[in-house]
Amino acid sequence: MSAKPVAVVTGGAGFIGSHMADNLLAHGYRVRALDNLATGRESNIAHLAGNPDFHFERADVRGLEPGSTLFRGAYHVYHFAGIGDIVPSIENPTEYLSANVQGTAHVLERARHARVKKFVYAASSSCYGLAAVPTREDHPIAPQYPYALSKHLGEQACFHWQQVYGLPVNSIRIFNAYGTRVRTTGAYGAVFGVFFRQKLAGKPFTVVGDGTQRRDFLYVTDVAEAFRLAAETRLAGRIWNLGAGNPQPVNRLVELLGGEKVFIPKRPGEPDCTWADIAKITRDLEWRPRVSFEDGVALMLKEIEVWRDAPLWDPESIARATRSWFQYLGKPS
Repeated sequence: MSAKPVAVVTGGAGFIGSHMADNLLAHGYRVRALDNLATGRESNIAHLAGNPDFHFERADVRGLEPGSTLFRGAYHVYHFAGIGDIVPSIENPTEYLSANVQGTAHVLERARHARVKKFVYAASSSCYGLAAVPTREDHPIAPQYPYALSKHLGEQACFHWQQVYGLPVNSIRIFNAYGTRVRTTGAYGAVFGVFFRQKLAGKPFTVVGDGTQRRDFLYVTDVAEAFRLAAETRLAGRIWNLGAGNPQPVNRLVELLGGEKVFIPKRPGEPDCTWADIAKITRDLEWRPRVSFEDGVALMLKEIEVWRDAPLWDPESIARATRSWFQYLGKPS
């Protein structure tokens, strides 16, 4: 019997990373996960405790030693480690460049020395800025804030390592991933964490603008499946957009959750619609989204108590938290 292939997942205790581990284990891999737990949670991988094919280490990718055994013998590396959120990136851009660019370079080096078969980078559709829709992979790059810039520079580093060192790389630009275990931090961020906590408290949903803005929401298990296929393909040097290809209005989410809503000002630098053109990834990887938006929200509602300890936002606290957003991104270009 041949040994199971080894896959390394950085950010493996995070939202997408933990689902990536589940997917890989279900497909016969041994998984080595690492996470510094800055935003990841050990509870996301608690169900894997005792699984002989799963190994977790608490580590920051920027502190990995050249001879790290985590990467030894690995077939594939999935790089999700990094930090997100718009406002904190505006307030502390150097930390975002350190985590998302320098951190990526450290992982690339470990992967290069381990001679992995494929490196798959979790990029962000935010690199496109205020994009035309549906958005193809050849759309001009126009990051609007430091988080978007840092993720794009991390992607460029990946392809530089392929060019110079021959490391086989693919990159997936994620549009709007959602699902169980979606991270909740002290920063004002993802709509699901905001709305679920408001629902638990019986408070109105704080809807940006008029709620007609649409987002290309893709359920997290569909995200993980796309990443595994991106590693297993013979193709390298590719960039794929990843979404459901079926953007949903924020008002539709409110309908599914049920409750009152209150409107807050539209924010500069945010598109009216995100919409991935997924023709390339469906053709190259024979991937299709499987989980409908309605089914995905229902799955999350079954675990709504997870958001009980999340921050509870209202229009006043949101205005305070996003002051720098309006200050820096609201200037005329």
